[in-house]
Amino acid sequence: MQDSKAQQIGSEPWPSEIRVLDAGRTLRIAYDDGATCTLSAELLRVRSPSAEVQGHSPADAKTIGGKRKVAILAVASVGNYAVRLEFDDMHRTGIYTWRYLRQLGETAEESFKAYLDELAACGLDRDRPGEK
Repeated sequence: MQDSKAQQIGSEPWPSEIRVLDAGRTLRIAYDDGATCTLSAELLRVRSPSAEVQGHSPADAKTIGGKRKVAILAVASVGNYAVRLEFDDMHRTGIYTWRYLRQLGETAEESFKAYLDELAACGLDRDRPGEK
């Protein structure tokens, strides 16, 4: 018999611990299936699932520079399916579902490389604020 959490999320792994580390520069997530991931605040900020960053369609998505030193100030539960992260640049509109965090954790290296490529293509960098 499945418990209520498993019924709500199907057979997807459930976060068992979420911890902000390194003065807010990283977020470590442990899952009930034994997997863990550590995500940089920079990656979480520039890949925020918010409409402000992702837009309302893929064509509206923004590339954001100047976030190398961004830090996570707070993590707040959103129901039992997500968290809202608040960053020190005052961004706090992204709702990070468990599925999105797991996916980002599994593709962090590729996602960060793609971000660096996007910055270069837009003439932006990790240290100077700007967006395109």
